[in-house]
Amino acid sequence: MLLRQQPESAIEEAMKNFEPAMRMAINAAEQFLGATSPNPPVGAIALDRNGKVVLGAGHQKAGTAHAEAKVLELASKLGKIRDIETLVITLEPCNHDGKTPPCTKAILKHPQIKRVVIGCRDPNPNVKGRGIEQLKSAGIEVLQGVLESECAFLIRAFAKQVRTGRPYVTLKAAFNKEGSMIPPAGQKTFTSQASLIFAHELRKRSDAIWTGSGTVLADQPEFTVRHLPDHPGKQRFLLLSDRRRRIPKSWLESAEKKGFQLHYAETFSDGLDFLGKNGVLEVLVESGPTLYDAWFDSGLWDESVIIQQGQDGEDDEIEIDFRSELGEE
Repeated sequence: MLLRQQPESAIEEAMKNFEPAMRMAINAAEQFLGATSPNPPVGAIALDRNGKVVLGAGHQKAGTAHAEAKVLELASKLGKIRDIETLVITLEPCNHDGKTPPCTKAILKHPQIKRVVIGCRDPNPNVKGRGIEQLKSAGIEVLQGVLESECAFLIRAFAKQVRTGRPYVTLKAAFNKEGSMIPPAGQKTFTSQASLIFAHELRKRSDAIWTGSGTVLADQPEFTVRHLPDHPGKQRFLLLSDRRRRIPKSWLESAEKKGFQLHYAETFSDGLDFLGKNGVLEVLVESGPTLYDAWFDSGLWDESVIIQQGQDGEDDEIEIDFRSELGEE
């Protein structure tokens, strides 16, 4: 009997039973946040007939196997493919050809897989329920909605991009004890080491950085990920708000040598459209007070991160606000 035909209480109990595996799948996906664009971050965990973990994987990079296909590929190499009865996946499997074959096809190649547990549906119009339908029509038991809000939050940047054609915009600002964004003379920051690591995590998950000429002229920033390992081979766009072209050529050349793809943005809308067309999922705005205020007032952002320097002996405070649910317009 298919799970969808069981009493609601039985379905709810089954969903709770799969929550630990789904959390593992979310953790597997989070390892590659910022590495998968234009694809979403996805994690998958394979379970045996007794519900024990066989292995798991996260989608690592566009053009490589998606998470569920990666799990099956690894299981085959390790001689464990016949042990898999259930796949727990953060996102609905795709059912269309892209740079890789459909994940539903990869799953259906293995008749011992009886059940697929899904966190949330794919917001991509090319998928949006069709992957689930294909699995069900083939006799696979499908349970969907396990830790749905957490899984949807994981792909919020991807959801924004496929719905609007524009990337998810995160604003980041740091304020000292006096409420200023300007570091002391001779320094580039006033926040704690923990806050620095967090700020570089934001860079790591982003596909683009957006800044203004004032920030470049004042701080000569690098905009690289330094306080933690970056994704190997990751290249980012660097968008510049610089109508008067004040940024020195030497700094631009240095940024290009670091791997940035430079682009002047005449307006916010023009820059967002450019990034969307280039498959960017998330752009991080790192700027001074003038550009930050303009971005905030524009209403074009999705997430605001404010780091407030702690008082003497106190930790910094980090405040995160979302303009709208999951970045939806």
